[in-house]
Amino acid sequence: MNNALTRRIHRLAIVAVLLFLVAVGGYIVLEGYPLIDAIYMTVITFSTVGYGEIHPLSPGGRLFTTLIILIGVGTGAYLFGTIAEYIVAGELEGTLKQRRIMRKIATYEDHYILCGYGRIGKQVGEEMHTLGLPFVVIDIDPHIADYCQRREVPYIIGDATDDEVLRQAGIERARGLVAALDTDADNLFVVISARSLNPDLMIVARAINENVERKFLQAGADRVVSPYTMAGHRIVSLLVRPNVIHFLDTALRSQNLELWLEEVEIMPHSPLVGKTLEEAAIRARTGANILAIIRPSEHRLIDWSPSLRLQAGDILIVLGKREQLEALAQLAGDPRLTRPGRWREVVQQIARRDEGRDKGG
Repeated sequence: MNNALTRRIHRLAIVAVLLFLVAVGGYIVLEGYPLIDAIYMTVITFSTVGYGEIHPLSPGGRLFTTLIILIGVGTGAYLFGTIAEYIVAGELEGTLKQRRIMRKIATYEDHYILCGYGRIGKQVGEEMHTLGLPFVVIDIDPHIADYCQRREVPYIIGDATDDEVLRQAGIERARGLVAALDTDADNLFVVISARSLNPDLMIVARAINENVERKFLQAGADRVVSPYTMAGHRIVSLLVRPNVIHFLDTALRSQNLELWLEEVEIMPHSPLVGKTLEEAAIRARTGANILAIIRPSEHRLIDWSPSLRLQAGDILIVLGKREQLEALAQLAGDPRLTRPGRWREVVQQIARRDEGRDKGG
């Protein structure tokens, strides 16, 4: 609707300009007015202010003025009416669009909230989009709206440090939150607010300065990420253990879907609860390989052996093929893994994106 109104306004503006030039030229030719007088006469005629003629008009000049008034006033009224319609339609369309977005967000559960959609935030969003994870963007910059609409990403234009904005994003129902705003102070406020609104939320915060990690953790963040520190660790790891890094990259994002490295949480209703690793026989039943076990209740990576008894909430770091991980997730009762029909689609998206980067580089 706005596009059609915009084209109509452009056409009417062109007609109004041409009519103005014709009127000026008519007064010069018919009445012999100087340019300034012709422009003045045209303006008071179009505006119908009723100041009267500069000089007495000839019969032809009066007839010309009558035509200019009829055509000019009609065109002007139509132009201003169209502009008003454009404004109202734009406001209405924006309101309806925002309502649709809010209704969609209201249906989300176990989703993720991405606070800040700058350079880091967009990279996080791309990864979430590739993996098919539902997420909501919060950013105070209204210019992100067009980008989010093209990507079909639900968004809220607002201050992520405001509790009400976080509630609109469904923080009480969310699984995780990423604080990726431009300053450490803003990210710290987001962490504090998010933790108070949802004590079970997984919170990952971006830290710009190196000495603020402890403050983020004290405020309630589960993980703190410094892009510069991570880049340094990555570079050194590539220097001293390139094959290990290659293996991890392949396991995390294999394009041929041979191996995936995942985490699977054992739910309370899982038949694995209370069994030892030997009794569970996970490798024999699913084919997945357990690399490590994290016990959140003890806040540590535990040493495991065949006699270790599994508990609800234990997180298994596992390596395996798609069907093996799906079998283990089903056994553990963990619904978080990407649904089976999406695995190949995810890998194809990653492959296309990486090919595009290679060509662009």
